[in-house]
Amino acid sequence: MQQHNLFDMLGSEYDYFKTKNSNEWYWHFKDYPKSNGLKVFSCFACGGGSTMGYKLAGYDVIGCLEIDKKMNNVYLKNHNPQYNFLMDIRDFNNLPNDNIPKELFELDILDGSPPCTTFSMAGLREKTWGKKKKFREGQKEQTLDDLSFVFIDTVNKLKPKFVVMENVEGLTKGNAWKYVQDIYKHFNNIGYKVKHWLLKGESMGIPQKRHRVFFIATRLDVNLEKLDMSFLYKPIEFGKIKSPEGSKVIVSENLLSLIKLAKYGDRNLENACLKARGKSSFFNYCFVYDDEVAPTLTAHCNNIRWDTKSYLSIKDIISISTFPQDYDFLSNNPDNVAYICGMSVPPLMIKRVAERLTPYLLEEKQ
Repeated sequence: MQQHNLFDMLGSEYDYFKTKNSNEWYWHFKDYPKSNGLKVFSCFACGGGSTMGYKLAGYDVIGCLEIDKKMNNVYLKNHNPQYNFLMDIRDFNNLPNDNIPKELFELDILDGSPPCTTFSMAGLREKTWGKKKKFREGQKEQTLDDLSFVFIDTVNKLKPKFVVMENVEGLTKGNAWKYVQDIYKHFNNIGYKVKHWLLKGESMGIPQKRHRVFFIATRLDVNLEKLDMSFLYKPIEFGKIKSPEGSKVIVSENLLSLIKLAKYGDRNLENACLKARGKSSFFNYCFVYDDEVAPTLTAHCNNIRWDTKSYLSIKDIISISTFPQDYDFLSNNPDNVAYICGMSVPPLMIKRVAERLTPYLLEEKQ
């Protein structure tokens, strides 16, 4: 049963506290608004989820840094940045300052979403911390759990006014909490104040249960004590944004037999697997119901539409990720689309955050 917001029944003086409706998940590149003159540089740029969010909020994203050549090509095709660095962020930090454009030392926001595979609650977590591995992020042997601190080194190099750093919810859970404490220490050591929030996509007008931790840091001369990061958007159920049909990718007979054993309301195929095989597995194959917000989209996109007993269509993936409908993935292979969207921050999520920061940044310019 859906709960109602008490403020929705009160007068206009309570408008700020009322639940808001949003259809902003559906958009095209032509919908970018006029520039507000604020400048952003994006690290770990991926497919440009963050970039598109800032642009939707009126910011100028003047450049990006990305380690993966294939992902960088997708970024260049869709965003045409003024400055593009295809390299490991560690190598960027070692560049002489004279080799870096002056504009990057005058940023309003330095943005970064360090790859988060090692902190995912669905992954191996502690077993991968501190160990080098050939992760897909970059196609080279590297550690990922220290990239937040490497990014803070980038902050120290460029000295932006604001920093927005995003990561998975799992960073704040269990033994990973020590990383949060160290992040605060690292920011403080370079002269930045920092706060963090756990933001939930379904409360931000995003048709996906995407939960992310946002660290927002500022130089010591900026006061963000009153920064409000609460969002009251009405949840968008999958049935309201879904495409007419699911994916045309054929579900294997093995998987289909498990789907037939599932019951409406099952979160995933784990229970069906227990019935059929007596063991727990297939918990990453989540069901998407018409009357619920779609679950988190992963880079592998094993989500299954209950109505069609099929995978999500490309249109479904684009819409629940709040990517523009005319985004060019260079390849419309469903796995490629899912990987780019699953690895990127939903643009609308960043837009919401950026809009809250805009008044502070414009005040700084006065």
